[in-house]
Amino acid sequence: QVQLVESGGGSVQVGGSLTLSCTGSRIILSTNGVSWYRQTPGNQREFVAVVASGGARVYADSEKGSATIWRNNDENTVYLQMNNLPPEDKASYYCKTTNRKKDYWGQGTQGTVSS
Repeated sequence: QVQLVESGGGSVQVGGSLTLSCTGSRIILSTNGVSWYRQTPGNQREFVAVVASGGARVYADSEKGSATIWRNNDENTVYLQMNNLPPEDKASYYCKTTNRKKDYWGQGTQGTVSS
């Protein structure tokens, strides 16, 4: 089975940043693109960024300048740094990869933004 595990959520002040980690098997993460999504209560899960197996990165237009994604294959990890976080009580961040035409999601990690 493909398993992804997110970590790095927590509390941060408005305007602060969070660095999130997505960890999985070395083979899966190194050979497939990995993307990050975020979801706030009552809203759909929205794409944030993706990093391809070769390192190419694409960001959602709404997140350009606020998000940075990178991978460290030696650590079996894809990172997402969210900057200048807006006032939100909470948001969940999920990483996803596609292997053999099937999507695999982590269970998510939650961040809370406070004043």
